[in-house]
Amino acid sequence: MAKIRKGDRVVVLSGKDRGKQGVVSAVFPTKGTLLVDGVNVVRKHRKPNQAGVMQGGIIDKDMPIPISRVAVLSPEDGKPTRVGYRIAADGEKVRVCRRTGADIP
Repeated sequence: MAKIRKGDRVVVLSGKDRGKQGVVSAVFPTKGTLLVDGVNVVRKHRKPNQAGVMQGGIIDKDMPIPISRVAVLSPEDGKPTRVGYRIAADGEKVRVCRRTGADIP
């Protein structure tokens, strides 16, 4: 069970995009990175394909950032928080906001 998952709302803690918020679109646990929509955007120059399948031009692309550079936003007050765990009554492991104690969906 990863602490940060796809669909979580996060804030960037350091780097050129510090303070930006976004939704996690993909997580790469083996590399320790993740993709956040609208964060760490680079401009790629793409050549057109000979067959005309791919059009050339400049494309904006989200690039991965390290998991350690982001923090999950608390569902209650929208501030950065750490993620903890607790065992629910039915025996299921639930992610919990460390600041407020609220469950993270």
